[in-house]
Amino acid sequence: MGGGPRVPYPKHVWSPAGGWYTQPSNWKRNTAIASVCMWVIVGFTWKLSAEIEERHKMPEAGRFYPSRYWSRQIVEHEKREKEKALQTPESS
Repeated sequence: MGGGPRVPYPKHVWSPAGGWYTQPSNWKRNTAIASVCMWVIVGFTWKLSAEIEERHKMPEAGRFYPSRYWSRQIVEHEKREKEKALQTPESS
């Protein structure tokens, strides 16, 4: 298995990916570092996006909106609505 023997290749060709048959010894560490950096950038972007998100129309009660769990504006709106509902009990 493996596709046959390694073939001779030109030594003067340079590749930013490492060239033919590359397998750096520290690829696992490099992959882990790149993954952590990616997740940190995604996390900060997510946090910033949630902080500056503005809605002109709030989501309807009972409907599923994923951003209602992390959007500060929606969380505060739903908290006010819940307090308002507790202060003014419905009379039948």
